[in-house]
Amino acid sequence: MLTLGILGTGFMTVQHLKAYRTLPHVRIGALCNPSGRNLDGDFSSVAGNVGDKDPVRLDMTRVRAYRDPAELFADPEVQAVDICTPTHTHVEFSLAALAAGKHVLLEKPMARTHADALRIVAAAEAAAARGVFLMPAMCIRFWPEYAWVRERIVSGEYGRVLDARFRRVASAPAWGHAHFLKGGSSGGALLDLHVHDVDFIQHCFGRPASVVASGYSKVSGATDHVVALFQYPGGPAVSAEGSWGMADGFGFQMEFTVNFEKATVDYSLARGADALKVSESGATRVVSLSAPDGYAGELKHFVDSVSAGVAPSRVTARDAASAIEICEAEEASIARGGAVVGLGAG
Repeated sequence: MLTLGILGTGFMTVQHLKAYRTLPHVRIGALCNPSGRNLDGDFSSVAGNVGDKDPVRLDMTRVRAYRDPAELFADPEVQAVDICTPTHTHVEFSLAALAAGKHVLLEKPMARTHADALRIVAAAEAAAARGVFLMPAMCIRFWPEYAWVRERIVSGEYGRVLDARFRRVASAPAWGHAHFLKGGSSGGALLDLHVHDVDFIQHCFGRPASVVASGYSKVSGATDHVVALFQYPGGPAVSAEGSWGMADGFGFQMEFTVNFEKATVDYSLARGADALKVSESGATRVVSLSAPDGYAGELKHFVDSVSAGVAPSRVTARDAASAIEICEAEEASIARGGAVVGLGAG
């Protein structure tokens, strides 16, 4: 049984709590929020852009509540810490948790800048030598439809990928405005939303040789809409769009199209049960997947790995830092109006 403490009590904590319910070998031992919000375990008023709307009320009978993160990190019963706090706090809290000997699941983006992300990478790699592990929570690598299409990309089942397009767009976030809409600390949609697709693209195709992007700021002062082309010598042609620039009421949409030599795979969250379709040999079929959502998948991988005493392997701190570096290259491309080249291996 892994005893876990959660730092932060907002929307992402709710998604994680729902996922932890599916894992029989996890016990929530502590909650921490410096503001004191939701430390009674009642998350019924917390909402976000994905997931079901079922209210979460955590039985606090055996859960300790802290307002000081240092007290959480010092709790001898807590073996791992799930950090779901605003981006600008990630360096301080993850380094402190690792120093206290706690395994760490760290929400995305791992840090506000690539330079800060590398500080976490260094601390995580030093901690791993002591058997203490950090995993960035890049949930799209675990999202069933995304994992399914990556398996086809890697296996070559449908032949070579000719082109791939990813889209993740939304209205400005209606929750957590104090953080999200301060681009200096959140990074805007580029870093908080689009980073998911950037990470998945490098997961499928490796780091691009160069990127060229166009975008604008609308709500945060940082980049809130981006369209980027990821350039790979010899192909495929890969692009991604990310946005908080949609009009109020638009909601949230995520989708992709991957065009192979022998088939086209298309996914759209808006289609519900028909979200994932494959067109091949003159016919289109729906692919139904029974796997749990990406939150449950990533948390299971984290819990199974640290419980077994091994480092999580599906995503690493270096992967998360690389995604931030690519996002920063997109930002530079927007600013200068041209391609940023020489990204290399990272």
